[in-house]
Amino acid sequence: MTKLNDFVATVMLCVCYLLGSVKLFTIDTDSKGHPYFGSNEIRNVTTTVGNAAYLHCQVQQLGDKAVSWIRKRDLHILTVGVLTYTSDQRFQIIRSEKSSSNWTLQIKFPQIRDSGIYECQVNTEPKMSLPFRLNVIESKAKILGSADLHVREGSSVTFTCKVAQGPHDLNTVYWYKDNKILQPLESNEIQRIQIQNTWKEALTSQLHINSVNWSDSGKYSCMPTAALPADTNLYVITGEHPAAMHHGNTNSTAAMSPENSLVWAMAVIVISRLSLR
Repeated sequence: MTKLNDFVATVMLCVCYLLGSVKLFTIDTDSKGHPYFGSNEIRNVTTTVGNAAYLHCQVQQLGDKAVSWIRKRDLHILTVGVLTYTSDQRFQIIRSEKSSSNWTLQIKFPQIRDSGIYECQVNTEPKMSLPFRLNVIESKAKILGSADLHVREGSSVTFTCKVAQGPHDLNTVYWYKDNKILQPLESNEIQRIQIQNTWKEALTSQLHINSVNWSDSGKYSCMPTAALPADTNLYVITGEHPAAMHHGNTNSTAAMSPENSLVWAMAVIVISRLSLR
């Protein structure tokens, strides 16, 4: 019975401790606490060329110790505390007023060469370190289909642009025609131009043009906010033959006028007779 009572008492004590009603010991974080890293950090970070990268390191109970960021490939000390120890001004520490335990390394305008391992270190004995991997990729848009599209006047056209790499949750795509941004909403007429962006396995944007006419001919550009753009050309055929089409901003068709056709026919006849002599 005595052993049973001891067992019950031990169980009750553990339950009380878990519920917070009993303190088994107290830690003075200023003098006795040891630094430790937070457990919620994202340690594999991906960004695209030119878009700032952020490596978040959380250190609890830092006390009189210092946090440093080290680039692993050359063991270069980038920052110590809030001070930057590199001539590359793209690297700096960002501190949050709400949380003094966050030591975020910001890398502005990252390039492919910045990819690699970075370590968040605390100068304890032995040294504490937490590795982070930075992936910098060059994302490029791609317009599906041929680089040149020929369509007849009055038909409908859909361009599909995809960006398969990189983080896209905060990015979008803009469409341009001959370097001028397209506005989907048109006043005083049915909405003829529509743009739809979707985020699934890839960032996808579709440009739909209803009832195309000669003024729709030109260069169309898909320009993501976090990737290199892609271009395609639209040629609107206004006659029965492919020669009768408009190119870009030109105001005349490629079809021959009746006068030019007659001159061309006479030239062919003359050349043919000369070759028979």
